[in-house]
Amino acid sequence: MAGSMQDQLLKAGLIDQKKAKQAKTDKRKNAKKAKAARKSGVEIEKDNTQEQLEQARKEKQMRDLELNKARDAERKLKATAAEVRNIIQQHAIDIPKNADVPYNFVEEKKIKKIYITEEQQAQLIRGQLAIAIMEDSHRLIPDVMAEKIELRMPELVIRIQPEEAPDEDDPYADFQIPDDLMW
Repeated sequence: MAGSMQDQLLKAGLIDQKKAKQAKTDKRKNAKKAKAARKSGVEIEKDNTQEQLEQARKEKQMRDLELNKARDAERKLKATAAEVRNIIQQHAIDIPKNADVPYNFVEEKKIKKIYITEEQQAQLIRGQLAIAIMEDSHRLIPDVMAEKIELRMPELVIRIQPEEAPDEDDPYADFQIPDDLMW
């Protein structure tokens, strides 16, 4: 024959060992009180073990629901990361080995440097290319793809805003600061 109801609930995971012991001691105490009450003629209230089991079942159900939500969120994050990685791999623009123009940019409050060609530098400045971060390396991607990645995971894209036309009232309009200044 199957074990007691308490054993079955323990195996099913609806209650834990601590609650089972508590219910057992409460039952024993209530039995003693009932025996004493029968002797004195006073009626005692019913055992609350069913209510305790129902409460334990509800608590487990809530924990399971929260755990499932966390797993779903983690699964969605992994799927998004895989999708972004795939976009970067498919649309990455190759940087030639002989690229000798250093390009400095800011990533997480740190200045990083990559070597690119002059044409790629001009495209970055115009906003036609963007820098994508992929597993501790930096790749150049078209700005259109950078927008798609930015919608999913904005921390993986560094987009350079194209330069704006200078103000007509600017007294320093004739003194442009070169962005390829070598120190």
